[in-house]
Amino acid sequence: MARARGSASWLAGFLLLPALGMLPPPENVRMNSVNFKNILQWDPPAFPEENLTFTAQYESYRYFQDRCKNTVSTQCDFSTLSKYGVYTLRVRTELADEHSDWVNITFCPVEDTTIGPPEVRIEFLADSLHMRFSAPHIENEPETWTMKNIYISWTYRAQYWKNGTNEKVQVTSPYDFEVVRGLEPWTTYCVQVQGFLQGQNRTGEWSKPVCERATSDEMTPSWMVAAVLITSVFVVVLFLLGCFGLLWFIYKKAKYTFRSGTSLPQHLKEFLGPSHHSTLLLFSFPLTEEPEVFDKLSVVTEAIEDSKQIPADSCALGTLCEPGHQELEPTDKSPAPALSDPLLLRSASEV
Repeated sequence: MARARGSASWLAGFLLLPALGMLPPPENVRMNSVNFKNILQWDPPAFPEENLTFTAQYESYRYFQDRCKNTVSTQCDFSTLSKYGVYTLRVRTELADEHSDWVNITFCPVEDTTIGPPEVRIEFLADSLHMRFSAPHIENEPETWTMKNIYISWTYRAQYWKNGTNEKVQVTSPYDFEVVRGLEPWTTYCVQVQGFLQGQNRTGEWSKPVCERATSDEMTPSWMVAAVLITSVFVVVLFLLGCFGLLWFIYKKAKYTFRSGTSLPQHLKEFLGPSHHSTLLLFSFPLTEEPEVFDKLSVVTEAIEDSKQIPADSCALGTLCEPGHQELEPTDKSPAPALSDPLLLRSASEV
């Protein structure tokens, strides 16, 4: 049926152009606006030509201004329009110098835009469900501006249910925070939220469900206590093994560094030896005064046997050599020892 209708439209357009000299206008013109992101959309007409273009305009101060001109796209962005105005938008088909009639629609952003889904974060504290909401952001505005800043009657409508059931409970809050108490412990609950305008009885889109398991303020189950205890012991054992391994590594490094190959020099060993310490101890105390004993030594020189020796020889024996000096004869007539004999030393004590 749809294929037959499309064929009929294509045939009508094909016959209309030669007959009237006009192009068929765009079809299904509509505004797709979510959180003031305004996109005008349309469908191309059923027409045999493929090089069609389109022009979209909006009325401002009783004059139409081009927003998208000679575009091949089938949509045009009007997000820069003021949120509180009422506008007439129009679009037409173009081919070379030919163009179709305008297709007009009326658009009021603040009333016609769709309210997008808010964001929701949930947290369970004992049997209480804590929900935090964030209104959707506005297109072409700072991040601090949300849909809540535009609509005075903005509220949040949230619903929660047990996971796996269809029974849902709804709560409404004008604030960004809501608490639900008395939930069943150890049960998974799901939450979703939408924006709601009480003054206009207008609702927005639902957010995606967020699910989380409720806890309990009662005694913790024994299996959970055992699991925590076993995990703690395991962690402590691993910690002790790590400390032991670290100490062993440090010991091995220290042993390798201070092994015999890097011992003290020999002179330091002698200095620190027991004999040196005894010497130091000996000289560290004052010595006792003892009488000193000396031996007297007498020196007996040899007699010169031959008085006619050359003076040089006499000088060689250590006697004084002076010119004109007369040699003295020895008083002792005993034979003199040979020159090769050593000096005779006698101790006074022996005499």
